[in-house]
Amino acid sequence: MSKFKKKTKAETNIPTSALPDIIFMLLFFFMVTTVLREQEILVEQKIPQATQLQKIQKKTLISYLYVGQPKNTSLYGSEPRIQANDVLINTTDIVLWVNQQKDALSEAERDQIWISLKADRDVKMGPISDIQFELREADARKLMYASVGKVENN
Repeated sequence: MSKFKKKTKAETNIPTSALPDIIFMLLFFFMVTTVLREQEILVEQKIPQATQLQKIQKKTLISYLYVGQPKNTSLYGSEPRIQANDVLINTTDIVLWVNQQKDALSEAERDQIWISLKADRDVKMGPISDIQFELREADARKLMYASVGKVENN
């Protein structure tokens, strides 16, 4: 029978020569695979000023609707249009869009969705009322109107 010799001292050196290479590979991987996407606004936007503002803490619950005259009037006409994400939609498509936005959220957050309406100041109240009605039909009752800074009293 052979006896096993027990090592008296464990090796404490960890080779660190490859760590910078690994870190740069990970950094490069995440830089290449991360997509920073900004929406291209397809409608005119002159946001009205507000008298009261409130900041929302959890911005992942906010979905944006843009309302205004299309920038490309030769293609889309001159009537105010609704932009959701990167496409122009009709008022009748709002319920479907809200349901798609809710599906992207977790089950617990679906009833907490906020709709931010960024409407051009020259848009009449008729299209805004139609949008509000469709949002009520989709059970998206938390609606906020985007604005620029607080009005200063002169």
